[in-house]
Amino acid sequence: MAIVAAFDDPAFLGRLAAAADQSGRSPTDIVGSAVRNFIDTASDDLWTQLIGLMNRSQDPGLAAMRAILEKALPAVSET
Repeated sequence: MAIVAAFDDPAFLGRLAAAADQSGRSPTDIVGSAVRNFIDTASDDLWTQLIGLMNRSQDPGLAAMRAILEKALPAVSET
């Protein structure tokens, strides 16, 4: 969870918490599942996009995690 906290984005952390609450799983399980699912199912195009994003970032690992989780986590609707 330290890597997710490194995003320093309260809205993103809210999305993660909402996904965990909705699914009944822990946030760490959500993160692990999202990364595993990307590794198992991402197309060549998605991998190429991810590598490009990582090449343009000062912190490639953080950029990769953010991109994977942004795609995996549903947006939280404000009511």
